[in-house]
Amino acid sequence: MGKTNLGRVILGGLLAGLILNIFEYVLNGVVFASQWDGFEKMLGRHMRPGAIPFFIVSTFVMGIGVIWLYAVARPRLGPGAKTATLTGFAFWLFAYAIPAANDVVAGLSPGRLTVTVTVILLVGAILASIGGAWLYSEPANP
Repeated sequence: MGKTNLGRVILGGLLAGLILNIFEYVLNGVVFASQWDGFEKMLGRHMRPGAIPFFIVSTFVMGIGVIWLYAVARPRLGPGAKTATLTGFAFWLFAYAIPAANDVVAGLSPGRLTVTVTVILLVGAILASIGGAWLYSEPANP
């Protein structure tokens, strides 16, 4: 097994993070913005002022994480879209699906809206993983 190319993990991760940020912005900030606003009003709460910049940065970090998963899975599963799809799915499961399910069950987020966004984000997570994996390569052997 080769070493992980950390520079390429970061580069691919930034692309993956960009894809995830675009998906999240379009879903939460455009398509379902009024539903999220309605939910916040129902609760009598609003988003904190620094939340959006935090979400953007943390999503880029998540992108790096999904490409790191791809990099460590690649020697075992082989390079390519199939491995990227599997790592994108695993990432989505742990980063989006399980936390979303916890929030719905605890009554912290609206069920139908959260499930809809989370399912659509599966597509985003897989596309982000494939996109970032496209930029990843193993380090050259000396």
